Amino acid sequence: MKKVESFCGNEDFPILKNIKHPSEIASMDNEKLTKLAKEIRDCIITTVSKGGGHLAPSLGVVELTLALYSCFDFQQDRLVWDVGHQAYAHKLLTGRFDKFHTLRQKGGISGFPRMAESCWDHFGVGHSSTSISAVLGMAVGSSLEDSHRNCIAVIGDGSMTAGEAFEGLNQAGDFGKKMVVVLNDNEMSISSNVGALSSFLSRKLSHPGLTRFKKDIEGILKQIPKIGDDLAMYAKRTEDSFKSFFTPGMLFEALHFTYLGPIDGHNVDALKDVFEQVKKMETPCLVHVLTKKGKGYAPAEENPTHFHGVGSFVPETGRAAKFKGGLPSYTKIFGDILCQLAEEDKKIFAITAAMPEGTGTDCFRNRFPERFVDVGICEQHAVTFAAGLATMGFKPAVAIYSTFLQRSYDQVVHDVCLQNLNVNFFLDRGGLVGADGATHHGVFDISFLRHIPNMVYMTPKDEAELSRMIATAFDYNGPVAVRYPRGVGIGAILERHPSVIPLGEGELLRDGFDAAIIALGSRVWPAVEAVEEIDEETGKAVAVYNARFVKPLPEEGLKDIFKRFKNIVIVEENVKAGGFGSAILEFAVENNLLNGHNLKMLGIPDQFVEHGTQQELREELGIDKNGMKKALKEIMNLK
Repeated sequence: MKKVESFCGNEDFPILKNIKHPSEIASMDNEKLTKLAKEIRDCIITTVSKGGGHLAPSLGVVELTLALYSCFDFQQDRLVWDVGHQAYAHKLLTGRFDKFHTLRQKGGISGFPRMAESCWDHFGVGHSSTSISAVLGMAVGSSLEDSHRNCIAVIGDGSMTAGEAFEGLNQAGDFGKKMVVVLNDNEMSISSNVGALSSFLSRKLSHPGLTRFKKDIEGILKQIPKIGDDLAMYAKRTEDSFKSFFTPGMLFEALHFTYLGPIDGHNVDALKDVFEQVKKMETPCLVHVLTKKGKGYAPAEENPTHFHGVGSFVPETGRAAKFKGGLPSYTKIFGDILCQLAEEDKKIFAITAAMPEGTGTDCFRNRFPERFVDVGICEQHAVTFAAGLATMGFKPAVAIYSTFLQRSYDQVVHDVCLQNLNVNFFLDRGGLVGADGATHHGVFDISFLRHIPNMVYMTPKDEAELSRMIATAFDYNGPVAVRYPRGVGIGAILERHPSVIPLGEGELLRDGFDAAIIALGSRVWPAVEAVEEIDEETGKAVAVYNARFVKPLPEEGLKDIFKRFKNIVIVEENVKAGGFGSAILEFAVENNLLNGHNLKMLGIPDQFVEHGTQQELREELGIDKNGMKKALKEIMNLK
């Protein structure tokens, strides 16, 4: 076992490391649970400080996790963590302490729950707001097999902004099956007096004895001639109104959930008391838990947004670890150029889905607040909202991660492209993203966007080309998608006033005689490096063509490449199925360009790619410089 060091000197984690089975937590007294909570936080902070991860969300649910494992048997019961940002304590308690130092590393454990990783991960997550629907399915299955399992969803308050969460709540209330939704509210501010009263009301009003008493009273009232039914209804309404007046539970009660809370999410005793009552209830329950994001680590408590997802940092101070380079990220450049263009064009409007910092639109929010909207975790709404803006003559920029645009496919097709509206999609994290793994790799967007009529799709080779493509998107009247990778570029010098690129125009970066690489986006400059080394090693001259456009394809440039070269490598950072290479092959067949050509397509194979660094994954998949060299040597029959 690799020793996990702690910044606070508690290097051995005496309680945590000796937990052989999660069931041991149920027998621990409060003193031991308090010590265990501290060890869990120390371990999470130390590990994330070295390799990055979702720190603040997991620190905020340590006591909640301990209370859940104190009251439920998750060998039989079911537990789903929405998004998965909150699941580090869960992983530590379920047999993964020895491997926790490998968190988010290639070959190590995932940063999210995964069914393939552990029998304790009952549902794989990564995107938000899926937990209630999944747990409802489990609850219905449990009911059909008469197993009486407790099925529990832990969902953050941010995830409750998404439509799917309320679709699940609506159906669950209608079905009336035994299930529990724990609303982890880490943003609401509530005074201690109101919180204590709400906690008291929730516990007492849900007590089994009081429940029976209420039913008895209701029965007695109904027996009173003529006015009995009215009295019973009035009593019921009075109770509900009284409870809802002091608690925010009216909405959930209207959806036929029994509402309990708010409860102090860092008070294990209070949580255990509520969960023990919940176990006895046979109808849907919602437990409203108040937690503090980043709890127990002062820098994360003070700046939970920064420490939500963080890179390596110095645990004693919370400051980011120093790295060489200092080049601005593609995200930063996008935000800067967007603001620059918005200064001149008052019709530009920025939209993001709960990620202003992550998408670089926080600067736009600060400078042009009247033209900025953060819709929350509501990607579908973001796209249709943008479509509505476009009908009013505005130029909405929907800044979103490639992987999250998957949630809005129907809206992109019907609400934007079918109506040919002027909506611009700026897809951050296009391609392999690294440590967040399979749920977050943006490797499908070329395939699911290029076939939609009216869509223009382009992706830059570097920062300078990104700035030109942003300008091109706003110059064009119709749907546009611009995809760019996670991380920094090559240090390309930006134009003072980015010029517009003619639609469907690629560029020949390097000419040759023996073979050609047709490259796209992040793979262009590695292709140049590959052919330069091929030239030095073998004397073969290989051309590099930067396509720039997936749609419309640079037809004249491609015709020239196919006419002059028989040996061609096509490389992209997207799935090969239906991707850029597929588009070129379709074009070549339709235009009778294939005549004894040796073609090789490089891209993501038909599999989900696990976590690792971008460099490690590109090397493994053969789309890095060395992978391109290998492909060129194979098609040219070189050793």
